[in-house]
Amino acid sequence: MAELPPRAIAWAQTMAGHPGDALVRAHRDPGAMLGLMAPVLREQREAWEAEHLVPGATRALGMGNRARAEQPDPERTCFERDRDRIVHSSAFRRLAGKTQVVVYPSDHQRTRLTHALEVAQVATSIARGVGVNVTLAEAIALGHDCGHGPGGHASEDAFDAFLAEGYDHGPWGADVVLAPLNLCAETLDGIRNHSWSRPTPATVEGEIVSWADRIAYCAHDLEDAIGAGIASVADLPSGVVELAGATRRQQLSTFIREVIGTTVATGEIGMGAELAGALAELRAFNYERIYTRPESLAQSEAVVAVLRALVEFYLEHPERLPSDVGGDPVHAAVAYVGGMTDRFAFETAVELLGWRRDRLPRPA
Repeated sequence: MAELPPRAIAWAQTMAGHPGDALVRAHRDPGAMLGLMAPVLREQREAWEAEHLVPGATRALGMGNRARAEQPDPERTCFERDRDRIVHSSAFRRLAGKTQVVVYPSDHQRTRLTHALEVAQVATSIARGVGVNVTLAEAIALGHDCGHGPGGHASEDAFDAFLAEGYDHGPWGADVVLAPLNLCAETLDGIRNHSWSRPTPATVEGEIVSWADRIAYCAHDLEDAIGAGIASVADLPSGVVELAGATRRQQLSTFIREVIGTTVATGEIGMGAELAGALAELRAFNYERIYTRPESLAQSEAVVAVLRALVEFYLEHPERLPSDVGGDPVHAAVAYVGGMTDRFAFETAVELLGWRRDRLPRPA
C-alpha cells in the first residue's frame, strides 16, 4: 500500500479537531474571544429591523408570508431562510452551467450563477445604503434568474411555442422552479417581477434588485466582451465613459451611488436622468455590439432549434421523463428541458435525438 503524503496525514490528524478545556477547536491554538452572553436569535434581529430599518422597508416577521404555513425558525428570519433555501437548491446550483451571454463560457466569462452573485452584491450595497432589508434584497437577487432555461434568453423564445401564456423566466422561476421551496410571497414577488417589462415589485427591495440586475449585467457583459475581443474600451460611447467610467469597477461604483443618492433625495428607487441615460446608452451599446451581432443571433437560433426538438421528443415520449416530473404533459416537458444545463441539453440532443454536433450552438 502506498504511503500517504505528509499533507494528507496532517489533514487526517485534524479529523476530530483540537480539544480544549471545554470545547473542540478548528485550530490548535486559541483564537479571538467573544463577549457573548447568549445566542442572537430571530426575534432579536426582527426587533433590530423594527428599530433601524427606514419607513417603507420590508420587515421580517415570524414565519413569513408563505403559501404553506411553517413554524418560525428560532435562529433565522423568514428572509434568511429564503436566502438559504435558494442557495442550497439544485436550481441555483444549475445556474453554474447556464449561459449568461455565450454558451460554453471560458473560465473567465460569466455564467448565470456568477451573474446572480454579482447582482446580489450590487443589490445588497444599495439596500444597505438606503436602510432597507438587505437579506430580502439578497434572496431576491440570488433567485431572480432560476427560471432561465439553457442557452440564455433564447430559451424563452424556444418555450414560448408550447405555452399559451408564454415563457417568462421571472414568473416561471417564482411559480414553477422555486415553488417547492415555499418561499415568502415578498421574495417570490421580487423574483417574478424583476424584469423592467413586468409590473412594479411589491417591495422596495424588489425594485432595488430590478436596478441591480441591469447595472450588473450592463457592466459585466461589457467586461466579458472586451476580454473576448468582441468590443474595446475605445468603442464605448463618450457619454458613458465621461459619466460612468470605462471599467466595470467604475461603472458599478457610479451607478450604485447614483441609485442610493437619488433614492435618499426622492424617496423612490431610481436614478437621476443624466446617469440613467448613461446606463441606457451602455445597454444600447451592448445590444448592438454583443447581444444582436450576427454570431449571437446564430447562437440563439441554434439554441431555439435544440430546445424545441427536445420538448417535442418528450411530448411524444413522456415515459422518458424522470419519474418525479409530473403534471400536465406540456408543462412537464418544458419544466424538464428548462431545468437542464447547457451542456446536458446539448449532449442529450446528440445522444437521444441523434443531433449532429455541427448543428449545436457555438460560442458567440
